[in-house]
Amino acid sequence: MTEAPNTELVMTRVFDAPRELVYRAFTDPDQLAQWFGPVGFSVPRESVDLDVRVGGHQRFTMVSDEDPSFTSPVDATFLEVVPNSLLVGAEAWNGAGNQPPVDRFSLRVEFHDEGGNTRVVLRQGPYTEEMESMARLGWESSFTKLDRLLAG
Repeated sequence: MTEAPNTELVMTRVFDAPRELVYRAFTDPDQLAQWFGPVGFSVPRESVDLDVRVGGHQRFTMVSDEDPSFTSPVDATFLEVVPNSLLVGAEAWNGAGNQPPVDRFSLRVEFHDEGGNTRVVLRQGPYTEEMESMARLGWESSFTKLDRLLAG
């Protein structure tokens, strides 16, 4: 029997860049393709389709660098959008490995000004405890890539 998803991932990260630039990295297809996904995964630019508005969508595919046949598609709907401040989306998830599917998987990303820097507060789930741990590592790795992009 698998564990029911009931754990929320909550992360805070401060980026050395203005809020508008960090928000743009989440909402510009060219930039999202450059940083999203943990180290060892890439997001082909041609897979990215963003319509950043309430009722719009976020679609892209993460591809394993080691095994390109291993992919992880994202197909979410934006529920709330406040430019430079908030992105909220939801999607259904079909499960993977021994992890059960989730009818509604949500992501909330808040962008806060920190005196020229940006504090991002991310909430995502529900997860099983195992998936929360893996998602946390994935976001930390992705955020390291985002740090490099913002510094460039």
